[in-house]
Amino acid sequence: MKELADLFPGFESHWIDTSAGKLFARSGGEGPPLLMIHGFPQTHVEYHTIAPALSKKFKLILPDLPGYGWSEVPKSDASHAPYTKRAMAKAFVELMEKLGHVQFGVIGHDRGGRVGYRMALDHPGSVSKLSVLDIIPTLDMWKGMDARRAMVVYHWPFLAQREPLPEMLISKAPIEYLEWTLGSWSPDGLAKFDPRALDHYRAFFNDPLRIHACCEDYRAGQSTDVKFDEEDFKAGKKITCPTLALWGTRGIPNSGGDPLAIWKQWGTKIEGRAIDCGHFLPEEKPRETEQALLEFFTRA
Repeated sequence: MKELADLFPGFESHWIDTSAGKLFARSGGEGPPLLMIHGFPQTHVEYHTIAPALSKKFKLILPDLPGYGWSEVPKSDASHAPYTKRAMAKAFVELMEKLGHVQFGVIGHDRGGRVGYRMALDHPGSVSKLSVLDIIPTLDMWKGMDARRAMVVYHWPFLAQREPLPEMLISKAPIEYLEWTLGSWSPDGLAKFDPRALDHYRAFFNDPLRIHACCEDYRAGQSTDVKFDEEDFKAGKKITCPTLALWGTRGIPNSGGDPLAIWKQWGTKIEGRAIDCGHFLPEEKPRETEQALLEFFTRA
């Protein structure tokens, strides 16, 4: 197999035991702790372009989601329990506590953003500030799943199909599926992705167990995650920490409705804006993304 480049020179590597199994994370930098959670179909490597600037102000912790990257693949069940965002959020709180961080900021892109806002709802004492990148809440995504949105996010109902349908189809051409997915969500195709990062994504996604984990993630997103969101929304539960929503002008959330207006229904201290790019803000527009994050997380 091709040797994978170290895109976080000087960072430490950790394998931490949690309720979701042994999770892999990189850490580095100086300052208050900042947890950075990646999305699908990527790994913690997606933040390599903005980590150098952020690490000058923060102690960065960059884990791989359960079943993604180098983290353990949890054994699932009929309710997809280990892959709910509630279970993932709990596991990351455990990971942070074992690294000595009781309260911390959170940045989450894509699936990582769903873990991030669930963490802020379930563990408000742990999350000091939250930033979500190119998502709206899971409940709102499914509620707005009309014909237009379904064509944009076809992977949501596809990956959530009962096992083994999506696993069987993807496994026939996993790298082609990965590259199509990444390229189709960015206006410039694969041009903005560092080839070394793409090698990391290809290595992770070429494992049938990890393809299965991704599908379980989306199955949980179609079922239990929606239930948890519905329960909290009906109860009037809010995200109470300061929250920054960033999204791409040509990203998924901007394909229907006003992302900021939607987020303001979920929290008490919400701000946000668009960045001129597609779905992958840290890799498509790293300087604009890091500037917005630094301004938000350093603000008193």
